[in-house]
Amino acid sequence: MSQPRFATGQRVRIADRTPPIHHRVPAYAKGHIGTIERICGIHGQPEKFIRGDGVPRERLYRVSISQTDLWPAYRGTNIDRLDIEIFEHWLEPAE
Repeated sequence: MSQPRFATGQRVRIADRTPPIHHRVPAYAKGHIGTIERICGIHGQPEKFIRGDGVPRERLYRVSISQTDLWPAYRGTNIDRLDIEIFEHWLEPAE
């Protein structure tokens, strides 16, 4: 398998799309920018398990997003974060 597309500490945007198949990206996270916290290894894609075996397997990343970015009315501090695991094909570099 190729090298990771993203590195720990890199800022990424979660793609804002809704494919007509099962996917594991929550709507509230789509379009938001976060930071790669960890590379979680290679796993079968949920979209490919519906009608197959999860192949091609793909890199999974743990992405950390500020809760104040996700929910503008959030009353906590700006250090409160949500960590979510997202497959590589859902991520793009944040500019």
